[in-house]
This record gives sequence, structure tokens and C-alpha cells, in this order.
Amino acid sequence: MAVKYGKFELPTKIKTDETSRKVNFVRFIAEPFERGFGHTVGNALRRVMLSSLESPAIISVRIEGVPHEYMAIEGVIEDMTHIVLNLKNALLRKVPEDDEARSRDPKVVTTVIDISADQIEKTGGQYHVTLKDLAGHSEFEVVNPELVIFTVTKPMVKKVDLKVAIGRAYVPSERHMILDKHVDEIIIDSAFSPVRLVNYYVENTRVGQDTDFDRLILDVSTDGRISPEEALSFATQIGILHFEVFREIHLKPLSFDHGEIETNTDRDSLMAKLALKINEIELSVRSTNCLAGANIETIAELVVMPEMEMLRFRNFGKKSLSEIKTKLEEMGLSLGMDLSKLGITRDNVRQVIADYMNEKSGKEV
Repeated sequence: MAVKYGKFELPTKIKTDETSRKVNFVRFIAEPFERGFGHTVGNALRRVMLSSLESPAIISVRIEGVPHEYMAIEGVIEDMTHIVLNLKNALLRKVPEDDEARSRDPKVVTTVIDISADQIEKTGGQYHVTLKDLAGHSEFEVVNPELVIFTVTKPMVKKVDLKVAIGRAYVPSERHMILDKHVDEIIIDSAFSPVRLVNYYVENTRVGQDTDFDRLILDVSTDGRISPEEALSFATQIGILHFEVFREIHLKPLSFDHGEIETNTDRDSLMAKLALKINEIELSVRSTNCLAGANIETIAELVVMPEMEMLRFRNFGKKSLSEIKTKLEEMGLSLGMDLSKLGITRDNVRQVIADYMNEKSGKEV
């Protein structure tokens, strides 16, 4: 027998603030949560994103003719200490799939640097060897290919080996376990974490007449090795994995009251919104015309449409989509809503709204 619990307010979808989106930065908004759960969820996601996400990083370098890191290289401006520091800034991307054999093992990326006198002359006497030159041909995607690793001033031919592994967080050189280490292989510190910064904020939000529910705002910045969306998705799955451990101790399952449209008043209030004509809400002329061209006449016909399908309409762009989403949010609605509890589907939405309007007209008469 399940134990019956009351309703918990939960977000129906996670929104992104498109106005604040930048390269490798996204602001996520989730609402409503029960009071206190904004901090519970936000802090947990922040800690997981900062500590537990994986990405590739260079763990060692081996340059032909360089036995250790405390020496200069003839024909190279930087000494090995500076080269190692530059390699720590290398950003490589790879998300291993399940079917990749031995994907956890370090990979060796070997490159022969062959710099001629002509190349040096064409670059004003200083030829910059970049990360693209060293790792551009590997199985890893180079996020910052123009990163300068060292500068050559004399013709040279040298073999360079980079060892790349996938790991978590920050690992100092002395903690790397390399079984097949060469004598002249230089181990370096590795920053595996692809997340630069995570901030979360909790604000009050309204549900019905109550204003003490939580709105969770998550600001996620990455370095490009994964996207902010991937960071949030991966962190969520890691968190769920750890909570699953405790399922074995539950004595009785819980059954939650979802509280869908519990009273006639709630139903009438929602139906009144859904029955509004598109031209009855404050949209720009462009957005109104786009919806008219798509043969969408009422709010109900609009909210049952998935977001991606909206973008397929002729002359319908992201600016119009953002305007419509904002207006629907103000009304407590969203695109892609499940209105099955009201008996509304995409196939019968017009008929249900027409029947509602006829019923309403009859009551008024």
C-alpha cells in the first residue's frame, strides 16, 4: 500500500533566458518549487557541476631532446616551464560514447614539428607553434586552436608527444598514475573540470494567490569543452545516480497528489485564458500576422504547439518566439502544454474551445 502525500509544486519545464545568453554561458530558470527546495536543488546542482563533470586534459608532454622541465630549448623563446604553463591552458573536447573501447585510457597524440627557415622568415623571425599544430589531427576537438604553445626562431624538426586523459576536477602532477611513463616524459597539472562558474539565486514566485514559492535561477559558465546545457544535464544525472543508492531502504512507496485542476473554478479560469483570441492579447503586429498565417486563432491552439514546430512556420523567427513565450508566461501558460486533463488534444482543440464558448454563451443568456 502506498502512503498518500500532498502535492509538491514542481516546474513543468526548465526555461533559458535567451536575452542573457552568451558564448558558453546560459541562465536557466526553474519555477515553481516548494519553499526551500530552490536552495536544496540549486546548491546540489552547483556542487556537482563544479566537482564531478569530466572532460579531456593534457597530463604529460614529451619533447624530443628535452629531458626535464627546467631547461631551455635551442631555437625556442620559451623555456620548458613556460611551455608547460601554456599546455595547462589547452582545451580539448571529447564526449566518449558507450561503445568506445577502453575510452578511459590516456591517448597519446604524436606530432612532428617541422619548421623551415622560410616559415620563420614569413612570420618575421618568430614562428608560433599553436595547439592546433600539436593536436589538430587527433581524435579530440580543439576548442582554442590558436593558443600559442611555444615560439620558434630557428629551423627545427622535433617530435612532440602529448598524453591526454579524461578525468574530473583538478589533479596535480604528483597524483597522476602513469604506468608506461618514459624517462623524459614531463607530468603536468591538469584541470579536467569544464565548468568555470556556477551561481544560483532563489527568488519568490507566485502560484495562484500564494507568493512564497521558489524560483531557481542558475547561471552556468563553461570553458567550451562542454556546453552549459550539457553541464546541467550531466550534473542532474549524476545527482539522480547518487540518490538512487538510498532507494533500497524505503519501507513504503509514496503516492503524490498532483493536484491537476481540482475545482471547477480552476478549470473555468484556465479555459477562459485558452479561449482568448490571438488578437485579444498584446502581441506585435509581426507575431500576430505570423500566427494568423499559421491558422492559429486561439491561445489553446497556440499552447498545444511544441516550441520547435513553431519555428517551422513561415516568417516566424526566434524574436517572435521569445515574445510569445514571454506573453504566455505572464498568463501562467507555456508552449507544448499537456491539456489532456481538460479533454483537449491537438486534433480536437478547436472543437473543444468552440463548445466551451457556446456553453458560456448559453449560461450568459
